[in-house]
Amino acid sequence: MTSQPPPLPAQGRLIRFVAFQRFWSVRVLSSLSFQMLAVAIGWHIYALTHSAFALGLVGLAQFLPMFALTLVVGHVADRYDRRRVAAICQGVEAMVALAFLLGTLGGWLTAPAIYALAALVGAARAFESPSVASLLPGVVGRAELAHATAWSTSANQAAQILGPAFGGLLYGVGASAVYIACMVAFLAASMLVWSIPLQTKPAARAPVTLKSVFSGIAFIRRQPVILGALSLDLFAVLFGGATALLPIFARDVLQTGPLGLGLLRSAPAVGALAGTVWLAHFPLRRRPGMAMFGGVIAFGAATIVFGLSHHFLLSLAALATLGAADVISVVVRLSLVQLRTPDEMLGRVSAVNALFIGTSNQLGEFESGLTAGWWGAKPAVLVGGIATIAVALLWMRIFPELARTQSLER
Repeated sequence: MTSQPPPLPAQGRLIRFVAFQRFWSVRVLSSLSFQMLAVAIGWHIYALTHSAFALGLVGLAQFLPMFALTLVVGHVADRYDRRRVAAICQGVEAMVALAFLLGTLGGWLTAPAIYALAALVGAARAFESPSVASLLPGVVGRAELAHATAWSTSANQAAQILGPAFGGLLYGVGASAVYIACMVAFLAASMLVWSIPLQTKPAARAPVTLKSVFSGIAFIRRQPVILGALSLDLFAVLFGGATALLPIFARDVLQTGPLGLGLLRSAPAVGALAGTVWLAHFPLRRRPGMAMFGGVIAFGAATIVFGLSHHFLLSLAALATLGAADVISVVVRLSLVQLRTPDEMLGRVSAVNALFIGTSNQLGEFESGLTAGWWGAKPAVLVGGIATIAVALLWMRIFPELARTQSLER
């Protein structure tokens, strides 16, 4: 790592800081590839099976390796060069995209093969997510971290806007086109991450003990504000996530094709990107906990509107509102983790954070597919939206420290 980095810019010029530009680009490329791949996998598996439960199994296949590797990936991120870990993971994801390409061309891409490849993507992202997330404090100083977190979140949102739309458009041309684009973008991210200059040197490699393995979980348990934020985000998206069911809504409810599915998947990120740009210019300085609760309640309400909608434009608007509300939760959660965690254990805490995210996203997709298989897609989404609002109200009582917190820092 570089020992003499260039001086940090003023907050308003952060986006022009070279190290941060590279970090932001890595986030965009990796997320863009993953989003395109998610659209292709969702449409492919539903075309093969016509089963909501099969869509849910894709999320479960990605979640299980993430859950199994949680305690390992944090130590890897804290003991080794985080850039190297991220580069290896992105290289693995590029090879998975190549396998999808060969399977499509060879005609052997069956549902079990898709589940196996999805599990491999889940394992790679289990290592990649905490490694990339814990890079940020080494790219910018702590004074700029909250501001940088909002811009970093916008990288994911930009990718979630473009990725699904590109994925749907390319899938309309042919599934092979999506997988080629994913492979190229993953490889570009893998090469670019090596060029990010860091301000901090690697932490000393402390011996691995049973206590150190569980230290990330123990740290979060001692921090009720962080625990409340993580668990609120987990249950809100677990119950309120309708993303896994979008192929059903696109095909059966709204009567649109792969491009329509891509636009539906992009809509939450359109709203979220607008939210992150707003928060980057006007960061949450007072009562971030109450802002997070308000965002989760709005998220649940938008989910209900989407579940009731039969019109494509209204569905897009509801999903965009959902994304704008969700970004408040994302920025508060990430800022709390990065500002209140010592750098030497940030990888372990980020790994637990990634598990919470994976639980809410991938396991939430399984839950949505399972309940949609029982009740139908629309009732599953409606019940999920109602449950999300109920969780937010309950968490205000369980975690009053989060509701009362006055700033993101201590």
